[in-house]
Amino acid sequence: MSDLTGRPARRWLRRRDARGSATLELVLAAPLLLLFILLAVGAGRLATARADVDGAARAAARAASVRRDPASASAAARQTVAATLAERRVTCRQLDLTIDARAFRPGGWVAVDLTCTVGLSDLMLLRLPASRAIHTRFVESVDTFRGPAT
Repeated sequence: MSDLTGRPARRWLRRRDARGSATLELVLAAPLLLLFILLAVGAGRLATARADVDGAARAAARAASVRRDPASASAAARQTVAATLAERRVTCRQLDLTIDARAFRPGGWVAVDLTCTVGLSDLMLLRLPASRAIHTRFVESVDTFRGPAT
């Protein structure tokens, strides 16, 4: 059998030369695919940790805003942060919590600043930094029609 130019067709050569190319492509693509999957897992863990820390700060600000005085508001905020982070299984290497109750009066506000340093060292294949600090702030208004503490 010959092609249009009169030379013999070499179909069997083309098939034999392509043998093993799929294996080579798989060997080259597998590490890149694995790296992509690990990066997606790392980004997902950071996004989940950020959402959990935001939720803890939001709950703490709300718990503080329904108290009658700044001292009990601060205690309620601290207790709520600890309970919320424990419930969501977030472990902070370092936890910094600041409750700003300067405007704690009817119609005022209370603010919660929360910084949680989350460890990422268990994702060793990625060589991510050992930890990442996540900071959030929530402000909650105090009810305008609240009466004085009794």
